[in-house]
Amino acid sequence: MATRLRLDEGASRSSQFLTDSFQRGLAHWNRERLAPAFPQDDWQKTLDRDGRMLRLEGGFVEELRSEIADRAAEAPTDVEGFMAWFEGLMQDGPGQGDPLFPWLAEEATRDELRWFFEQEAAGEAGFDDLVAYTQVKLPTQPKMELARNYWDEMGRGNVKGMHGPMLHALAETLAVNPSIENTAWESLALANAMTAMATSRRYAWHSVGALGVIELTAPGRSAMVARGLRRIGLSEKERRYFDLHAHLDIKHSADWNREAIRPAVEEDPRRATAIAEGALIRLTCGARCFERYRATLWR
Repeated sequence: MATRLRLDEGASRSSQFLTDSFQRGLAHWNRERLAPAFPQDDWQKTLDRDGRMLRLEGGFVEELRSEIADRAAEAPTDVEGFMAWFEGLMQDGPGQGDPLFPWLAEEATRDELRWFFEQEAAGEAGFDDLVAYTQVKLPTQPKMELARNYWDEMGRGNVKGMHGPMLHALAETLAVNPSIENTAWESLALANAMTAMATSRRYAWHSVGALGVIELTAPGRSAMVARGLRRIGLSEKERRYFDLHAHLDIKHSADWNREAIRPAVEEDPRRATAIAEGALIRLTCGARCFERYRATLWR
């Protein structure tokens, strides 16, 4: 079925892209186009639809770029200066230190944690798949680091260690049923932005920055969510997804910065700005999610 988007919905917002209807439509299209399928007789109509959707997706990403362009332009393009700037996002990037996470750790009820997790899980774009898309045709050293990261996401060949199934297992434990229809547009926008950057080669370096900043900033938030889950009685095995990312992503971040971002900028300083834009897009989308979550949970 063709995805239809009405860009005039959500008139209370100035953006035509940051609306419920657009983000839900984009999420449904991403789910359909990225799923394994079979040849269809109407494949030409599907290509026509995909062409329209790709132009809309591009408009969405370009709007996100314009929103953070001034701050991204401040990022140095020499490698030492850029690495210091990038690593500084852990302290001063959009959404860092949000009060939502200490509250989840110390005060949120089981139902409130369930709602939070349902939003996060429904907007999950799949880190392993994003890395796989991003690494296509990258230079050797960054490509090797993304390969190592992907292998960790895949449990190093052990199904029980795969991160995706851990997430699904936690959803079953919390008895949530993540769906596009029940997810805030802010969470969908985050997943849609990450998917757009990973699957479009013109945003490949943006995706390197966006994925890298997840590794940089996620450990502290993951640790607080894990504390909240432990507080409501989940076992070590049940909360393993968040416990794992609270520790493993610290190493992942150091490796990603050293082996993927540093050599990429050393080879071509223009990549610094693209990586900075991707990182800021990811953090800004995340900050919108946190604000929406607080508005819902604290009202």
